[in-house]
Amino acid sequence: MPVLHRGRDAVYVEVAGRCLGVLSRRATAVPCGLRAAVPSLPEARCARIDDGVLHLDGEALPVGRVVDVRVPRVRTRATTPGPPPGDVAAMVGRGDGLTPYDDDVLCGWLAAHRAAGVATDEVDTAVRACLDRTTLLSATLLDCAMHGEVIPEFARWLAAIGTPEEPDFATRLAAVGHTSGRGLLHGARVALDHLVPLEGAA
Repeated sequence: MPVLHRGRDAVYVEVAGRCLGVLSRRATAVPCGLRAAVPSLPEARCARIDDGVLHLDGEALPVGRVVDVRVPRVRTRATTPGPPPGDVAAMVGRGDGLTPYDDDVLCGWLAAHRAAGVATDEVDTAVRACLDRTTLLSATLLDCAMHGEVIPEFARWLAAIGTPEEPDFATRLAAVGHTSGRGLLHGARVALDHLVPLEGAA
């Protein structure tokens, strides 16, 4: 299996057309990742799956427990989606890095709608039609967002909306990655401007 990216904090491999991350405890806990309780990772050269277990450079990485990555429920009065944060076809893949900024904005927008239980069929179709324009990691994260799967910082911020802790959790989310957290926050806020969470929404 191809190793797409290798670093001290994360190794990303392609598995059946999707991106799977192996993450150190310092890495962003992407919903498509296996989290390892180690401070850093070896720079893996090869990956394979035997009997459902991922191996990096011959070392088996069995799954010990499953972590809930679902977005928390947010109560709103809205039953229809708000306008997307831009021209979706032009946004997918626009920006630098493993997760281009506009993809992160779309992830935040999509995940906020999932939290509200509001379908976004037209935007989902537009995003899926363009996934070949972006990185495999970003395409996988967009698919995760369409299924309501998010990083912990996003879930904690969304659960804190309307509480005194909301600004602190927003700051923590915005600090994720180079621009990823800011993109997620921006996209979600665009969505929530339309969805308007009820008091005590989470």
